[in-house]
Amino acid sequence: MIMEEHWKLVYVIGILALGFAVKSNADGSISCGFPAIYNFGDSNSDTGGISATLNEILPPNGETFFGHPAGRASDGRLIIDFIAEGIKLPYLSAYMDSIGTNFRHGANFATGGSSVRPPGFSPFNLGIQISQFIQFKARTTTLYNRLSLNRRIPLSISNLPRPAEFSQALYTFDIGQNDLGHGFQTMSEKQVRDSIPDIIGEFSKAIHILYKEGARFFWIHNTGPLGCLPYNVIYGKKPGNVDKNGCVKAQNEAAMEFNEQLKNKITWLRTQLPFAKFTYVDVYSAKYDLVSNAKKLGFVDPFNFCCGSFYGYHINCGKKATVNGTVYGNPCDHPSNHISWDGIHYSETANMLVSNRILNGSLSDPPVSIQDACHHQTDI
Repeated sequence: MIMEEHWKLVYVIGILALGFAVKSNADGSISCGFPAIYNFGDSNSDTGGISATLNEILPPNGETFFGHPAGRASDGRLIIDFIAEGIKLPYLSAYMDSIGTNFRHGANFATGGSSVRPPGFSPFNLGIQISQFIQFKARTTTLYNRLSLNRRIPLSISNLPRPAEFSQALYTFDIGQNDLGHGFQTMSEKQVRDSIPDIIGEFSKAIHILYKEGARFFWIHNTGPLGCLPYNVIYGKKPGNVDKNGCVKAQNEAAMEFNEQLKNKITWLRTQLPFAKFTYVDVYSAKYDLVSNAKKLGFVDPFNFCCGSFYGYHINCGKKATVNGTVYGNPCDHPSNHISWDGIHYSETANMLVSNRILNGSLSDPPVSIQDACHHQTDI
């Protein structure tokens, strides 16, 4: 009993030594306050990177929540925005955006179209994003330390991260969908599935690099049901290749294989990186449940999207075209009735419902909430 109390004391002291603001929950457990988030991913979590560099995000994107385009491929907030809200931090500024950015509580390296490994739909693959983070960390640390010595310019460091907080921050990942999506456009189904071990291997390398840079707390999303995206249903649906909900089976099976290997790799990483805390998050199940229960949840047909067009003419969300007197690209009047915003990305309502499922830990391994991800670990 004495030894048990001793280790409880050591544990609490260890948490305090990391500099976290700790508090007791109603059940007596300890939760922590992450001081920052560093996110890596694709358009599912891009808050302005691709819009600032390659393809501007146009209205009506952002109309539901922000009231204007906010660099997000959605009518409103993304899952990463709800994560920030969940741990009481500001929305993440995109690393690639030079206008109005604030990196005091983290940065977002995700860019639309990104994949774990090249080639893909974007030049900013995960390896590039990790390189950007390393440079960001080094340069902001040097600048912060230099400016801190000059008491006359305290405001110059107000938007900079605190060097000590890089090891206390939460590192989030939502990437892999484009590796599979690009694969299905350029390879056979077998080749796509055969490529998964290499994709997972590259992901593991990225984690190791961040660990060497001091990252300790990892929140990792698996990939969603690729075969349920309206875009893929429109172009990939054939007789006999859809499941009971109308999703393309081969693409979802590849996504599930990817997720199984990702989960196994995270289990292995726990043995290799003993000071890291990993939370594997089953986003696939949360998103597939939306499609399965669309009508019960008050949505229209899950393959009916709100903005843009893939029917007859490909019109990206935010643009319009008139063909033979028919106007293509008019957005719908009620985005909240749709799971899909533009045929590829989710509406804010869908993102909110998925976030509600994953942030409380009910679909995580270990089953802990986002607030408690700092100190829980599965047995190894």
